Formats: sequence, C-alpha cells, structure tokens
Amino acid sequence: MAGQTAPFSKFEWMIAWRYLRAKRAEGGVSVMTWISLIGITLAVAALIITLAVRAGFRAEFVDTILGANAHVTVFNSITVDDTGHTSRVMADYKEKAERIRQIPGVTRVAPLIKGQVMANNQQYNTGAQVFGISLEDLKGIPRIASGEDQIGNIDDFDHGVAIGKGIANTLGLGVGDKIKLISPNGTKTAFGVSPRVKVYEVTYIFSVGRYDIDGIRIYMPFKEAQSFFNREGVADELEVMVKEPEKVGDMALDLLRAGGDRTVLWTWRDASGAFLRALTVEDNVMFVLMSVLVLIAAMNIISGLVMLVKNKGRDIGILRTMGLTEGSVLRVFFICGALTGLLGTLFGVILGCLFALYFDPILAFVSGASGGQVWDASVRGIYKLPALLQFKDVMSAIALSLGLSFIVTIFPARRAARMNPVEALRYE
Repeated sequence: MAGQTAPFSKFEWMIAWRYLRAKRAEGGVSVMTWISLIGITLAVAALIITLAVRAGFRAEFVDTILGANAHVTVFNSITVDDTGHTSRVMADYKEKAERIRQIPGVTRVAPLIKGQVMANNQQYNTGAQVFGISLEDLKGIPRIASGEDQIGNIDDFDHGVAIGKGIANTLGLGVGDKIKLISPNGTKTAFGVSPRVKVYEVTYIFSVGRYDIDGIRIYMPFKEAQSFFNREGVADELEVMVKEPEKVGDMALDLLRAGGDRTVLWTWRDASGAFLRALTVEDNVMFVLMSVLVLIAAMNIISGLVMLVKNKGRDIGILRTMGLTEGSVLRVFFICGALTGLLGTLFGVILGCLFALYFDPILAFVSGASGGQVWDASVRGIYKLPALLQFKDVMSAIALSLGLSFIVTIFPARRAARMNPVEALRYE
C-alpha cells in the first residue's frame, strides 16, 4: 500500500499540519515556527521595499534628466582664428537645426545660447547659468513647461526671464520682481572689456525636481541672450530631444551626418552615465545584502525543523513501523518547512507591497515624528524619494524566498527520513 501512495498525499499534508499546530507541551515547536514565519515575512518585506525605493529613485532621477535637459547636445568643434581666439559658435545653426529635424525619431531641435552670470537681488548674490531659448522651444521642455510647483505664466517669458525655484529662494524673488544679471564678458571699450549689467523682470519660476538645476538655471529669450552675450547671428549649440532617449546611441551616426564636418555630440548618457552605472552597481549590492537577510531568516526553518524532528522521534518510529516510507517522512517534514516559508513569503509580499504603495505618507510621518527632514535634496539631488513597485522585483523576491526556504528545508527533512525506527523506539 505504501508503494501505491502518491507523493504529497492528503495524509502527508494532514500530519504536517498537525505537527505545525502542535503546542510545545505536545512535542511541537510552535514558538520556533512563529519566529521563522515572522523572520521571513520581515526579510521579504524589506527586500521588496528596498527594491521599490531603489527603482523609484532611479526612475525619478532619470526622469529629471530627460525632462529638463537635452537628450543630445550638438555643438561645433573648437576653431582658432588668426588672432589666437578660440570659438565653437554656429553661424549656420538654422540650417543645421532643420537638417536634424528631418531625422526619424527627433522630436525637437532648439538653438541655445549659454553663458555664466552673477545673479543679484539687493544684498543677495548667486552664480547662475543662462540658457537663451525661444518661447516655443521652452514650452517643449516637459519639466519646465508643466508641473505642480511652477509659478507665473510661461507665455510671459518674452517679457523677462524664467528662473529656477532654488534661485528664487536664494535671492528672495517672486514673479514680477527684478533680477540683476552681471556678465564678465560685456562691452568692449578702449580700456578693455567692461562687465555687462542688466536688470530683467522675473516672469516665470519653474521647478524641475532637481536641486542642482533649480538652483543655477535661468532661461532668457533667445534674441535677448544673443545680445547679452555678444552672440549676434550665431548659436552656441543645439538642444535635441528624441522619441526614445534610451536608444539615443543608435541615432549618433545620423546626427553627425546631418550636423556636418565639425559636429560633436554629447548625449545624456555621456553626462550622467557614470552616476547611472554607480546606481546599477549599488542596486546589485543591495540585492545581494538583502538576499543574505532572507537567507538568515530562512535558516530559522532549519532550527525549528531540527527541534521538531527530535521531539517527534517516537512518532517517526511508529509511522515507519506502520509502513510509512522514507520518502513520505521526508515529504511530511518538507511540507512543514515549506509551509512556513510559503506563508512567510506571502505575508512579506503583502507587507512590502503595502509599504511601497503608501511610501510617501509613511516617509512624511517619519519626517514629522523625527522633527527633521529625512530626505535632503541638497545631498541627494532630487526633492522626493518615490517608491516604484515593479512586478519583476516582487517576483524576484518571491523566487528568492521560496527557493531558499525549500532548499534549507531539505536537510532536516532528510535527517528525519533516515531515522532508524528501532533506535527511535528503543527507550519507549
């Protein structure tokens, strides 16, 4: 009859469930079972939360890059004139921009003027980077044109300048106030170059979600920037946006051909690639560390099963003499450990997913309870820490937890299956 019994039969599940529910007085190890269950639950939840936060940080960081910066910057290589002055300005920027617009996958091409200035308001000063751009092109930058923290009307851009929220806070400015911009490369006189100083009205205050951008960037109308920085009739570079930023490398050859002989490309991956690679390495390290935590929690199953096997030695001997095979005994104790891992994984997934879904209010509560700011944008670069729950991350946590739980269960289960029934019943 034993040979005809199918693996994982109903009676094997019944015995395993009886052992799991047994009280310590009955020879059970319910306390150890609960410890194992809670440990796996917390470990799986911690793994899912960590993966969700890392994915959210990466997604937010990349989105702020792509939403406020050029996917590809096109500029000329440096030339040297007869007097020894170097230049990389584009005199044919209109024709070059038109050729680039014809490339499949390009969504926007904007000529830019760039310059460094000192921004001033009364006794406050800060360094700033000015971007000369047309109103139409400014509206094409997602993180500039739209957002919850924007102040003012972007359509008034041609009547003044648009500044980042960080500059506005540093200088104490609001929409309608005046900002003084000072450029060291100003008007040429008989006594040298005098700084150029000009006052503009703040017509728009933007926030792109990046501390380093909001704290230094000013947008100025393109024609005005040409005059302010002595760039009449030329542009410094072309800002190119593409439909699929992740595949920007595949478009490099077409962009170089459209740009001409002196064209040089600088993609968003060139600018932030090192940081993104560092994030990838950190993600892998964090997964390994959290996997070790899950392994430690799963090891508690071994302790519980070893105690269970020791306490149930008499039962094992009786079951073996009644005809229960080694395989059936192994499966009974495997079910005991596997159920603990399965239930712990299930509860951990529920807890981790709930924590990730309500991460923002939880982080706000922790910040309020601690009386300080848990997330410092000046250090991390972005203003918020979102949690992005991804199906593949949840499945990887489930696979890791169940895999480790099932593997560690095999060893004490085999010990129970190989127990000699004569030795188990000798002193009974």
